[in-house]
This record gives sequence, C-alpha cells and structure tokens, in this order.
Amino acid sequence: MTHPSIPSAPPPQALFLDLDGTLMEFRDDPTAVHADSAICDAVAACSLRLGGALALVSGRSIADLDFSLAPHRLPAAGLHGLERRDTAGNRHSPNILPDALAKARNSIGAKLLDDPCVSIEDKGIALAIHYRGAPERGTMIRAIAQQILADVGPSYRLLEGADVVELVPRVASKGNAVRAFMVEEPFTGRRPVFVGDDLTDLDGFQAAREMGGFGIAVGHRVDAEYRLENVAQVLRWLSTVMAA
Repeated sequence: MTHPSIPSAPPPQALFLDLDGTLMEFRDDPTAVHADSAICDAVAACSLRLGGALALVSGRSIADLDFSLAPHRLPAAGLHGLERRDTAGNRHSPNILPDALAKARNSIGAKLLDDPCVSIEDKGIALAIHYRGAPERGTMIRAIAQQILADVGPSYRLLEGADVVELVPRVASKGNAVRAFMVEEPFTGRRPVFVGDDLTDLDGFQAAREMGGFGIAVGHRVDAEYRLENVAQVLRWLSTVMAA
C-alpha cells in the first residue's frame, strides 16, 4: 500500500503518541529506560505548540511513562487505557481487582519463570509475557498464554504486540482512552491523530478515524492512513508539528 505524505498544515490537532517502538526504540527492559533529552524536549515542545492537546497512550503504566519522560508529566493513558490521567492531573480507572489474575500468576510462574529468555511483567491488573530474547518461542508462549486465559475467564483477553503477549481485562482499549480525552479540554473540537507501531494501536487508529482524524503507522507491523518508517522519522515529523 502506498501512503501519501502526512499533511503538513492540518487543522488544529489533538496528538496521541505510543511510546515503545514509536518515540523510543524497544529495549529488553522497557520499564527501566529513560528517554533521551531530544525525545523529552520534542514531546514537551509539541504539547506546548498544541496547547496541551497531546497525550501518551501506551501499554506501560503511567508511572513508567512519567519515569521515561521525566521531568515532564503529560496527560497519559497507561496499561492500554486501563488507567488515565487527564490534563488536570485527575486519575481515572475501571474498578478491576488484581486478584482476578491470581491463578494466572501461579500458572505463568510454574511454566515460564525459570526461562532466562522470557520475562514476566506484572502490571497489577494485567500481565505481560516478554520474549524479545527468544522470538522463535513466540508460538509456544502464545499457546501457553491461551491456556492461562482459559483459566482466567471471559473478562480477560490476550493482546499481542512486538515479542510480547499480554493478559488484559477485556475493557482495555487505547481507542476508549482517546475517546475519553476527546470530550475534555483542550482536546475537544480538534482533529485526533494517533501515532503507533503495533497491533495494540489499531483501536487507537480507529478511534481517531471515527472523529475525523487519522492514524500514522510507524514501521510495518500495522497499517494506517499514513506511515513513518522508524522512530527517527517520528521525531523529525514532530518537528514539523512544532513548526506548523
């Protein structure tokens, strides 16, 4: 599919940015990485240029996002939309008990904890199995995750990403996070643009389309109206937003 150039002077935008694979390259331990100053400064400058209508929308927790982009604290949706911090700093989250995953924690520990190429990220109300160190084991790990999901029950689903599979509550949705931001100032009335690189970003793209905006895919794992090839191109594109 041939992608046209991203509009250089669009109507007033609301910008939603994934982090890993979009603003930052993937790391073996993404929760322990701070973005370099160029990324932090570019995102903060874009937020200022857009009058604050910029939010991070990620599978990471909001605490991890704050760590990565410190000292900046931006509007953010973490855990695929399960937690959200609005522009005023108010926190929003569904009423989901972490105990729902107790059986899944035990199963994952029994099956995968001793595998040095696999890491388990416990997010409280979600669990991520990372296998970046052994991508050839993806089929096996997804099969194990399916078995664990059957024990957890229908209130959860599997969400696949780049060398990761997550058990998340069925209500988790980056698209719903975008919709929630878009009825709040300063996002309301703007044209939403969602930038992401992975399958977990597809519902963010869709939410943007529903409200007259568009998606920008980074790399080639997913498709959208527009494409940027890599993180470096995302940062260059952000400079055009600042200059618009």
